[in-house]
Amino acid sequence: MTAQDLYHAAERLERRVTGAPLNIRLEVQPEFSRVVDRMRQHGLKVPARLRQLDAALCEDAVEARFDNMPV
Repeated sequence: MTAQDLYHAAERLERRVTGAPLNIRLEVQPEFSRVVDRMRQHGLKVPARLRQLDAALCEDAVEARFDNMPV
């Protein structure tokens, strides 16, 4: 993927999760994280809003795992 492809993919996924319910956010999180990781691997500057969204999506995924953990 080119740099422009990666930015477009990240922005497309960003639009998909903006205001989306938790199940959609959890569905998109792995792909979004992969795109952000690829951006870093290619030496691209990842915009702060995308880094923050990646962190928020990862946090949602971790919390969802603990919500299903028996006590």
